[in-house]
This record gives sequence, C-alpha cells and structure tokens, in this order.
Amino acid sequence: MEIRPIISAMMRNKTAPLLIAAQVALTLAIVCNALYIIRDRLATAARPTGADERNLSEIRFYPHRQISDIKEMQRRDLEAIRAVPGVVSATWVNQIPLGQSSWNWGGLVAERGQTESSVSATFYFDGQGESVVDVFGLNLIEGRNFTPEEYIEYNPAVERRNPDVVIVTRALGEALFPGETSFAGRTFYLGNSPDASAVRIVGVVEKLQSPSAPASDRAESSMIGPIHYLDPFTRYAVRTEPGQQDRAMTAVEEALLALRNDRVLLNRRTFAEARESRYSGENLMAGLLIAVTVFLLMITASGIVGMASLWVNQRRKQIGVRRALGAMKHDILRYFLVENVLITTGGIVVGLGLALALNNFLVGELEIPRLPVAYLGVTMVAMWVLGLLAVAGPAWRAAAVPPATATRTA
Repeated sequence: MEIRPIISAMMRNKTAPLLIAAQVALTLAIVCNALYIIRDRLATAARPTGADERNLSEIRFYPHRQISDIKEMQRRDLEAIRAVPGVVSATWVNQIPLGQSSWNWGGLVAERGQTESSVSATFYFDGQGESVVDVFGLNLIEGRNFTPEEYIEYNPAVERRNPDVVIVTRALGEALFPGETSFAGRTFYLGNSPDASAVRIVGVVEKLQSPSAPASDRAESSMIGPIHYLDPFTRYAVRTEPGQQDRAMTAVEEALLALRNDRVLLNRRTFAEARESRYSGENLMAGLLIAVTVFLLMITASGIVGMASLWVNQRRKQIGVRRALGAMKHDILRYFLVENVLITTGGIVVGLGLALALNNFLVGELEIPRLPVAYLGVTMVAMWVLGLLAVAGPAWRAAAVPPATATRTA
C-alpha cells in the first residue's frame, strides 16, 4: 500500500490528525516520566533497612515528673521486658530505622585537619540491654561487636561524651574511605575542627538504614556507638519470636505500665508500621501517578476511537467506491491501521522531545535520576499498540460496509 494517498487525505483535513498526534505526544511525555517515578518511588519504599523488621517493635514512654533513678529504671524495664514469654531480646535505643526522628552527626572526616566534608551519619546509641546489632538482627560483615569495657555512660544533663569506638555501615565506610574495601581498625574524626574526637571502627554491618531514610545513598550512612544514655525519655527496641509480636508486645506494655506511675505511654508500634508511616507519601504518589497514567491512556484511546469512528462515517462513499472497484476487506482495514500508525508516529516523535524536557525539569525539582532510554522505548511501543487497538474496531466496521449500501447512502 502506498503511503502518499493516505498522507494526502490527511492533509485535506489537518485538524483531526493534529489533535490526535498532540494527544499522543502529551500522553507519551507524561506516562513515560510517570512510570519512571512510580518505579523509583516503589523501589525506594521497598529498600531493606538491614533490621529484622518482621519481628521488631518499639515502645516509648515519657515522664510526667522528674525521674532520679534513670539507670535503675532502664535496668528494671529491660528485665521486665525480657521476662515476657515470646521476647527474644531487648535494648534501650535512641532511634529506630524509618522512625523519622533522627540523631545525626555531620562533618565526618577521615583525616584530622580536613577542612571540608560532605559525609554525615545517623548516630545510633547501643544503650543498656543487649547489643543493638543483636536486637536489630544486623549482619556484622567485618570486625566485632562492642566489649563491656568500651561502653560509656552519658548523662546529657551533666556532660557530653563521645565513645572511642564505633560500628559503621559499609556505606559509611565507603564514604569516609573511598576505594577501600576493609574498614575495621580504621580511625576517623567526629567533625573537622582541630579538637574533633577520634573514633576507631571495630566492626562493620552490611546495612542499617537511617530513621529519615532519604531517597539518596545517605539513607545507608549510619554508625553505632556504645553509649548508655541516661535520659528519662525511654525507647525500647524489642525483638520477638516469629508470630508472637502482637501478643508479646501487649504483655510488654502491661508489664512496663505496672512498674511505675510517673510516666505515660507515648506509643507502641512495629517496625512494619514505621515503614508504612515513613513511606506513606511515596506510596500515595505512586498510587496517584498510576491513576493518572491509566486515565491518560483511556482518554487517548477514547480520542482515537471517536475520531476513527467519525472518519468512517464521513468516508462511507469513498469506502463504497473502493469496494466496488475491487478493494477487499483487508485493504480497507489496512488503510485505517496504516493511517493510525502514521498519526501515532508523528505524535511519538514530538512526545519524545516533550518527555526529555519534562524529565530535565523533574531531575532538578525532585532529584530523581535521568530517564533511562528503555522507558522511552517501552512507552513508544505501548503508544503504537494502544493506537492500533483503539482504531481496530472502527477500521473493522469500515471494512464490513457493503459496496452497494455505501454507494446508495452517498
């Protein structure tokens, strides 16, 4: 089939083809970027924290009057928690992964006197109780855990102290010592001032996500210090046996409330609930973009169907004449399909430019990576398929018009 007659026919009525091509271009630009953002947001929300989230919970209390025996309170609380059937281990912590309330340390440097640093890390305290590494279920890939003599007591009302040793994530080690693969035994500094504290890395965990969990690589930049933090605000991380989380945590709450009457329960939640809360925005955005994508595809398909149906009604005489001159049904069907492919291709060419321009804008505003070429290719194919499926019905009806009927109704 020659393309020139089809193009000539479209040029005699440019408005309809241009509208369809513009709709295809706009749909491709938006859908292509929307699909990439959906994938990016869902992948971000699915990142593992490094902890045994399925069996971990936190419980928090806040004092409503002064507590003088903070250390003893923490010790008794942990004894009560560990006595609950179904509890595997527990410890006091200052924060949890995905908890959104974050303790951070910026300006970390590998060499004293280094003036500039973009390395920062979340600082987890390995408080009274079992080790955070054990309670969280972290994977220690290098070095060792803390020894009892390495722990320090830190009363924020009296003094400020830093530990001599830390455990870091592999991501933080790589940020501090680029190109290195082993970090245990290395020393770095908590700040770039001349009097910054030096700390030695005694262990490396594979992964420990920060409470804020940004979309960037900074989410994995964490360190753990052996600090017994004497704060009346209490947060305990509790690891339970599989399938025992709800029952055991209810018993933990009752046991802790029975111990003292000078504090109130702030909240109790599982790590899974913390994940859901942290990524609610990402999941909402993904859901909205999925709805927008489906809506745009439906609108584009409806526009192609409506326009093709109108063209069939307007060309009944032309169809009848062609049929009378010997054109077969498949010739009529092929005519409309080729016509749609030409219009869709024109829209795709324009849409590719719009998609790249929109992606450049989103890269600057949302800090997402640039659009991979694969997404452009997949969306192009999808638009061609959508156009062919949308025009198939009207094209089939056009091919089914009897020659005599078409001639009489001219």
